[in-house]
Amino acid sequence: MTRSVIELAVTPEDRRVAWLATAAVGLSLVDAAIPTPLPGIKPGLANIVTLIVLLRYGWGTAVWVSVLRVLAGSLLLGYFLAPGFFLSAAGTTLSLLTLGLARHLPARWFGPVSLSILAALAHIGGQLLLARAWLIPHDGVFLLLPVFAAAALFFGTINGLIAAKLLADSPAPESTP
Repeated sequence: MTRSVIELAVTPEDRRVAWLATAAVGLSLVDAAIPTPLPGIKPGLANIVTLIVLLRYGWGTAVWVSVLRVLAGSLLLGYFLAPGFFLSAAGTTLSLLTLGLARHLPARWFGPVSLSILAALAHIGGQLLLARAWLIPHDGVFLLLPVFAAAALFFGTINGLIAAKLLADSPAPESTP
């Protein structure tokens, strides 16, 4: 009996996505360790990586990094396929769709900070919509919107400022052929 081995070619892009996803997962783990006064309010540190990836490598790479972050983060934190996983996936999906549209807006007015705020607001919006549709089938869930929107605005601004600083401090990588 002959055993065949399938070898997959690993490209520099694959390695880059893996490293960036690893950074995002690491920041997700830090995020999970930070105590917060209300469930659901987290700094979203991994979004710094997503913003940098979006602005440096494009939307497709940002999607890969985000999907890997949600999957690996949920496995490491023990909530894969639990409600938290689906809430995270819903928020990430709406956030990525928003960033996909927003990247076509004038860069002069929509840089890392404004993109981060839009993504944070979309993320919490996606989570609240899923919570309303699935977990809390009552419009009372939307009473939390002002608190969550304020947190999204605050953390979105902070994360956007950090991403802008990191983008300004590091040179753009050379593109691979």
